[in-house]
Amino acid sequence: MIFCLKSFVAIFVSAVVCFFTAHNALADISSTAAVITSVVKQKPDAPQVRRTSVQQLGPLAISGKISDTAKRRPSTAQGSAFDATPLAPAGLRTRLTARSAIIMDAGTGQIIYAHEPDRAGQPASTIKVLTGLVAMNALRDSSLIKVSHRAAKMPRSKIYLHQGRQYRADDLINAVLIASANDASVALAEWVAGSEKTFAKLMNRKARELGARSTVCKSASGLTVRGQRSTVRDLAVVFTRAMEDAEFARRISTVRVNTSYGRRLNNHNKALWAIEGAKGGKTGYTHAARQTYVGMFERRGGAITVAIMGSETMWDDVATLVEYGFKRRSQLIAEGKLASKPAMIASLKPLADEQGSAAQGRVSARRILSQVSKQSKM
Repeated sequence: MIFCLKSFVAIFVSAVVCFFTAHNALADISSTAAVITSVVKQKPDAPQVRRTSVQQLGPLAISGKISDTAKRRPSTAQGSAFDATPLAPAGLRTRLTARSAIIMDAGTGQIIYAHEPDRAGQPASTIKVLTGLVAMNALRDSSLIKVSHRAAKMPRSKIYLHQGRQYRADDLINAVLIASANDASVALAEWVAGSEKTFAKLMNRKARELGARSTVCKSASGLTVRGQRSTVRDLAVVFTRAMEDAEFARRISTVRVNTSYGRRLNNHNKALWAIEGAKGGKTGYTHAARQTYVGMFERRGGAITVAIMGSETMWDDVATLVEYGFKRRSQLIAEGKLASKPAMIASLKPLADEQGSAAQGRVSARRILSQVSKQSKM
């Protein structure tokens, strides 16, 4: 009897303890929940992400959002060459598609920026700078040039010259430098030197005179020929020197001109009206060369020459290099790292001793070719 009573008391006490333990646990849980609820209520509102599909936005709204995002978060595509501080050369390189590029101070010849400046490649129509110079020096503007079957059949870019017809040298030189005409290039070459191949020797001689050491011309047009090559360094040197010639500078900077037979020639160099300070330039393209360019720009009393080869986005590359070039030039002057006085550069020497008739020009050209031939045999 006493044993049963003790057992009953023990069971009762255990039950009471379990009851209170469970009650306290529930209270703790309730209390914790209350605290969490309180914290959530007291916590400042987090920014709500509003998801909007592209379909819900109109074109203007999308454009606005992209613009606003760009303003808040500068990107590599934005900052770089257009920031107040010029990019480091490595940063600039990532902005360019060109295989090789150079920026040269036109007054001193000092290199402001370059990557792979001596990498050789097909120059395409940038080589017509030499074609124009040689023709200008060998012919009078009024000289009449007869067009051969071969010249007339040159592929585009061309001005569609007629076989057997005569054209003024002035018109054909403009067609070469302004409209990048392949037919005009070959017509001039054949008339001056007898053949395009022989004319290329005059171009090579002129390239050496101007300081280009890695350029080999095989055509007057720049169309792809095995063994023909140049570099951005050579293109920049040749163009900078060519711009010292007032006649060349006048022609290459002309946006449009009418020929004596009524055709209008439009300049292929869009930089003349799209990039501040453009003084003149020559574009080029072939499948092998891709896009090539050389040109001079002037701002605030200083000038730079920019050249690119192997580009896929020529005008973007040129604009980026020009903006970088002038900012970097100002920085170098401030740091005393850019010569203040221009280097003494000899003026261009005319290939022809006299600016005489077409026949005189051809005689002069033959004399030069004879000298070139003798030198090559030595």
